[in-house]
Amino acid sequence: MSGEPIKPRGRDAVSARADGVLPQAQTSTSEDIAAFVAKARTLSPHAPGARGRLIFALDATMSRQPTWDMACALQADMFRETAALGSLDIRLVYYRGLNECRATAWISDSARLATLMSKIDCRGGDTQIGKVLSEARREAVASGVRAVVFVGDAMEEDIDELCAKAGQLGMLKVPVFVFQEGHDAVAEQAFREIARLTGGAWCRFDPGAAAQLRELLRAAAAYAAGGREALLKLAGSVSGAAKLISQMK
Repeated sequence: MSGEPIKPRGRDAVSARADGVLPQAQTSTSEDIAAFVAKARTLSPHAPGARGRLIFALDATMSRQPTWDMACALQADMFRETAALGSLDIRLVYYRGLNECRATAWISDSARLATLMSKIDCRGGDTQIGKVLSEARREAVASGVRAVVFVGDAMEEDIDELCAKAGQLGMLKVPVFVFQEGHDAVAEQAFREIARLTGGAWCRFDPGAAAQLRELLRAAAAYAAGGREALLKLAGSVSGAAKLISQMK
């Protein structure tokens, strides 16, 4: 696979190349989902006609292997949802193994993204969330990013360092929407704080329930493509989205 090289920048460098991966399927409470969509609605609207850019970041370490295939299938749904808007590019970032962190070029073709993701398998290793946040900041400064989606189940890094990086994204007005698989308390603490500092949102999922994660991914992509108005439009055409909007205060 070919991809857009990312030059090393100290220990936060993201390895060169492209490949792809997707999040994972799971189940979130209706309150979590409503809170996520409500938070997205409060974010600043985007300039009319501008292409949305979404960084889709994934933990591809071995603990996520059991639901990896289902996650890849959900990614396709997310991309298809925004195809009607015709205004979304996705940059896939994932980490796995021993210090391996890769990113694709910006992709506007759902078939290409699906192909990249199908070639990725999970490998044992520690989390590298700091690299994801650093790459998101670099790309936000270089070419603009409307939002970041991160899907993971663990955090094994210095939380203060992650918070400092998240704060930089917050100053750039780039929200991070963190979707947590499972119930790891350490990860939850860090994920909630990353979401708070960036002006994003956090939601938890349990393995095996794909429908709720699908709704959240589509909502995140719709926000990146068209802001609050796109979310409202989604509620009128996607099963389950209307329920989310009805729960919003």
